[in-house]
Amino acid sequence: MKQLTSYSDWLNLSSKDEPFLLFVKTTNCSVCAGLYPQAEPLEEEFNIPFYVVNAAEVKELAGQLSLFTAPVVLLWKNKKEFTRFARFVPIQDLRHALKEIELMENDYV
Repeated sequence: MKQLTSYSDWLNLSSKDEPFLLFVKTTNCSVCAGLYPQAEPLEEEFNIPFYVVNAAEVKELAGQLSLFTAPVVLLWKNKKEFTRFARFVPIQDLRHALKEIELMENDYV
């Protein structure tokens, strides 16, 4: 996963047309630490870029996206939020949403 380190990184990313996954974690979050190793291998399964950001370090992002907990996994498509998973993220549900985005993208090619 590529790291976002500033709000301007986010603005650049969110302005692109391509779909992506954003994994939002925070410092000293045990749920984040447990979920990240489960979500990271999904990047190899899908042709969708994955990004990670620490909300404690990029506070503007947390405010702009109304993130009140961590972890949060956002799937972004067509410059807007497609779906959001927060706190306890079922990996099978995340995998299903990624497949859905990938199928939608393949239909447009």
